[in-house]
Amino acid sequence: MAFEDSMRSLREFDLADLDVDNIGSWPGVIKFILCTLVLVLVLVGGYYYHIQDLRNQLASEQGKEVELKQEYEKKAFQAANLDAYRKQMVEMEETFGALVAQLPSDTEVPGLLEDITNKGLLNGLEIASIVLQNEQAREFYIELPIAIQATGSYHDLGAFISGMAGLPRIVTLHDFSIKAPNANTNRLSMSIVAKTYRYKDGEGAQ
Repeated sequence: MAFEDSMRSLREFDLADLDVDNIGSWPGVIKFILCTLVLVLVLVGGYYYHIQDLRNQLASEQGKEVELKQEYEKKAFQAANLDAYRKQMVEMEETFGALVAQLPSDTEVPGLLEDITNKGLLNGLEIASIVLQNEQAREFYIELPIAIQATGSYHDLGAFISGMAGLPRIVTLHDFSIKAPNANTNRLSMSIVAKTYRYKDGEGAQ
């Protein structure tokens, strides 16, 4: 039979008889094995040089797909809540406008100093000095520090500080320093810096 003949010729074949220049004369089984090896090598080479690149590209595209899905979900959520965001923005603008309205202008500073003085006197303090310091420009506003020296009892000083929060303008208090100038601890000397603010317009500080 042909198969038995092929196997017998393969067993009887000597590799030393192979002539590369005359492949056509090789036994059919040897040529079949050679073609199979060449095919396997071509397939393996094709996998590593082409299919593997495609697999890497597919993995990259799958990663992009995940990112795009997350971005889509984020934008879809924002779009679904767009009306709420707009309403929130309007509320924030109104709140910001209300805060800006509380910032004093240059012409209102004397009135602010008068309010601070009156708060001190109403709470039984002796105002030693109220000194305007140099303005400090920030990104959106101008900061005006006011150094205050006053004397009074512990409760009077506390009432004065609490009363500052009730002023119609925005005033913050900084750098507290309270000392007893002598053995009479009922009279305390307080040094404090009150900072008020005004809106920084397009022309900057004036």
